Amino acid sequence: MTTPKDYKSSGVDIEVEEKSINALVSIIKGTLQFRKGKIGAAIGDIGSYSGFIEFGDYALSLATDGVGSKVLVAQKLRKYDTVGIDVIAMNVNDVICNGATPLAFVDYIALEKTSKYMLNEIAKGLLEGAKQSDMPIVGGETATLPDIIKGDGEGFDLAGTCLGVVKKEKIISGKDIAPGDVIIGIESSGIHSNGLTLARKILGESDYPELLVPTRIYVKQILDLIEHVKVKGMAHITGSGLLNLKRLKKGIGFDLNLPEPPMIFKKIMDTGVEIEEMYKTFNMGTGFVVIISEEDVNTALQILNKYFPSYVIGKVIDQNIIRAYIKGLNKSFVL
Repeated sequence: MTTPKDYKSSGVDIEVEEKSINALVSIIKGTLQFRKGKIGAAIGDIGSYSGFIEFGDYALSLATDGVGSKVLVAQKLRKYDTVGIDVIAMNVNDVICNGATPLAFVDYIALEKTSKYMLNEIAKGLLEGAKQSDMPIVGGETATLPDIIKGDGEGFDLAGTCLGVVKKEKIISGKDIAPGDVIIGIESSGIHSNGLTLARKILGESDYPELLVPTRIYVKQILDLIEHVKVKGMAHITGSGLLNLKRLKKGIGFDLNLPEPPMIFKKIMDTGVEIEEMYKTFNMGTGFVVIISEEDVNTALQILNKYFPSYVIGKVIDQNIIRAYIKGLNKSFVL
């Protein structure tokens, strides 16, 4: 079998996926009219990471996501006590991108075969993720679907939805981002929960334990930051890698000086995956990005580094490109 050299050849075509999602969204946007002018009306075109519902002086934020093919790594290792952290992380990290505080979570677990052991292990991760997010899990659904979910008796899928809240005047939309603003990166815990379809097919099973390291949760760090510093924009670096930055505001670009990526990403790159593809697929060691004014950099770094390693990675520019130089690798590219 030929080893894939990019996400597309591993079975995931980001361009086709984006076009398909745009087609879906173009129809779904028509639902925004259904509660127009009422409490609970949808607020359109504010955030790209979660949706908003108007509720008096507040906006309720909703995000939904799953663990993806990371469940296959858990199956292979027969270790299920961390994927619950991942499913919460993927949702709460999206909710905080627009300044919202996660309020509550519901989960959905689909099983090939009912298993008390597996549910108990998944629940351990859900509990830890909720603890790290300071957020209750208020409900959920479990379904046994042997005709749909496959995996030698241990097949499962895991997804969830997070509800958050923010005062309407405090929504961080990205509209204030301007050339000269500073970009701060926050260290990831590893590969998180994106790009696993490619990573699994390239790396040997000896690397699977590292692939299962849970996604880092940035909630307490970011909520602390926005209490003390004016944050102009934030991005959760998930699927599509650095391309997530292009969601923030049209007509701007990013000049980046990125740290050397951790070894797990180097192993993937060493198989022949091009550097541009790597940074369009994986977080490459930077799991979350914050954009602030230059005068706030020192204060922001003092706050952020109390939690996870954080560092200046570049500036906003007036060109609509992502230009990056990778320290340690002495390589650069433009997206």
